[in-house]
Amino acid sequence: MTENFKILAEFVKDISSETPDIQTYIFVKENIAKYQLNIDINSKALKNKMIEVNTTLKFEDKEPNGKKSYFEIVYASIVKVNEEVKDKKDLERILLCDVQNKIYPNLEKTFLNLLHNSGFPEIKLDKKIDFTQLYKQRSN
Repeated sequence: MTENFKILAEFVKDISSETPDIQTYIFVKENIAKYQLNIDINSKALKNKMIEVNTTLKFEDKEPNGKKSYFEIVYASIVKVNEEVKDKKDLERILLCDVQNKIYPNLEKTFLNLLHNSGFPEIKLDKKIDFTQLYKQRSN
């Protein structure tokens, strides 16, 4: 099956790591297992059948406590969609599944580098994100 799109560019649009002080760092280091990874995807139409797709990963503590670190990356992809793609559902699947599956290895590597360089070298993302499964859940 031929792809209905081409990724013209991908880059880190925004990246953030915030740990306010050493006490917070020590607290987070002991409690980072509680942190959760959240993902958000949005897109913006450009001209000539091009679309900017922004994939945001946030790694944060949902618990109410004063000592928190915050990690976020916004990864942008510029995608050109083939002329044949007319159906909104097909376009949605391309942006939410196909593009994500293609960019995720670079996005994951960059995000893990952020976490490791922020003083948390032991962090691993155990589960690969299954964008196809997320898309199916969203559609139901």
